[in-house]
Amino acid sequence: MMTHSCDYLVLGSGSAGLSSALKAAKAGLKVIVVEKASVLGGTSAMSGAGIWAPANHVGRAEGIEDSPGEALAYIHAAMPQDWEAKEGPLWAAFAENAPRAIEFIAQNTPLDFILTPEPDPFAERTGGRTSGRMLTVKPLSRWKIGRLARKLRRPTLFHIFSYREMVTLDPYHRPITAGLRLLPTLLWRWITDTRGQGSALMTGLIRGCLDAGVIFQTETQALNLLRDESDRVVGARIRHKGVERDILAARGVLLATGGFEWDEEMRYQHFPGPTERLGSPRTNTGDGQKMAVAAGASLDRMDQANIYPCLPTTYEGRPGGLPMTFQAEKHAILVNRHGRRFISENDFNVGEAIDARDPETGEPAQLPVWLIADQRFLLQSQPFRWYARQEKRWVRKAPTLRSLAEEIGVPSDALEATVARFNGFCKAGRDEDFRRGESNWDKYKSHASKVVLYSIEEAPFVAISINRSILGTKGGARTNAKGQVLRPDGSTIAGLYAAGLAMANPFGTRAIGPGTTLGPNMTWGFICAETVLAQNSDANAGAQAPTL
Repeated sequence: MMTHSCDYLVLGSGSAGLSSALKAAKAGLKVIVVEKASVLGGTSAMSGAGIWAPANHVGRAEGIEDSPGEALAYIHAAMPQDWEAKEGPLWAAFAENAPRAIEFIAQNTPLDFILTPEPDPFAERTGGRTSGRMLTVKPLSRWKIGRLARKLRRPTLFHIFSYREMVTLDPYHRPITAGLRLLPTLLWRWITDTRGQGSALMTGLIRGCLDAGVIFQTETQALNLLRDESDRVVGARIRHKGVERDILAARGVLLATGGFEWDEEMRYQHFPGPTERLGSPRTNTGDGQKMAVAAGASLDRMDQANIYPCLPTTYEGRPGGLPMTFQAEKHAILVNRHGRRFISENDFNVGEAIDARDPETGEPAQLPVWLIADQRFLLQSQPFRWYARQEKRWVRKAPTLRSLAEEIGVPSDALEATVARFNGFCKAGRDEDFRRGESNWDKYKSHASKVVLYSIEEAPFVAISINRSILGTKGGARTNAKGQVLRPDGSTIAGLYAAGLAMANPFGTRAIGPGTTLGPNMTWGFICAETVLAQNSDANAGAQAPTL
């Protein structure tokens, strides 16, 4: 069996893995990134590239006042109180290092970070901000990574628009208007293979890593971690095109392999009840979580995920999900299996509410969930109707609310009462149950300074299933504030680190910013690399062949 060696071995090529690889390589370490898929970029390449990074250098340059301390106060105010004891040190590490990570990436890649106008979802709480914390990246030509351009993962949504253009021009509702407004720019992007969103983010990170000397290897699955006689992780056994070999890593191994949502057994175990769609690469089968357990690690937050409503789409020839905020449209509400509303449809954490569990049984408390609307809902977006055609029977219609309730299996009396109550709120101009339209976030999304609610009255009535859709699970190896993987007794596993969707995410399902996945992912990759670099190089150099 052939054996290769490096200083730092990164398993996974998403934003967490590449931010870590970049930091380590710029410090002079030999870094190898292995990717299970035939393409690079992971779930990050499919994303919109919204990045929540408080106290960032872009906002500072524009005169926006913020600090890690204020960000930490906001995190404590926005997150569940019972998470503080376990996650508090990790929240503090994120708040302190997020601005450093983003500025480092900006300085060492062709990425140009810019602000978006989005507020914190809980801006009214202590430390919250109405602007300055949400970033994205300007479009980049995929030609910048040369031959690897054909190995960059393609998204479900065409990334011809940038993330900021998506939130400011709204091509979802106004595709023709947005397209015409940017027509010369869009044509130039097409000619030069320039794309925005996750395509731009991962193009920039890959280019930065290449310039720093990082070695990439695709179609390479990590099978298990290698440990020496002292139980230190010293590398991994991998399989590349059917051939197994060992890669020794003198300074450490990073688990950045993504989530486990495509492993049906693991998903059913931790996410009981109906799952609508998955919006991530099919290679996210929990490899990092399984290797961590085999190495003696503790897994945590396995019931957490990036959950958001998704439109049906086709990805790589098979059914997939495209995240979209269609549940907050006019003339529509969400109801649970009892026919009752349970959250403001505009709430940014609608996914968390959909996935709520019974505290005693752990079973879903709301599922199945339905969007209830009238015929006007279907006339609001041409893209919605296009995607809806891809799944027969997804959109149900009936002449009355009672017959619609019978069609979808919810109590008809309850559904009629719920719609009647909501219609009363529409006439009165206030949602007395869930305050829809009143928060800073709601006002931003609706572009309205006062609450405007739209009734559900015109037949035919519509029901659309809107059950849990997963863009990436967020459970994995429990780590400390330095990114080191922990055993159940709290001791560290020497040489092993975790970041991104392969770690026990300290924020879990709850989004405290529109980019609460990518911002922390890149920050934790950065933190892990800094921890590796801080270790005594003499003590970590020259890893010996592992004892198997």
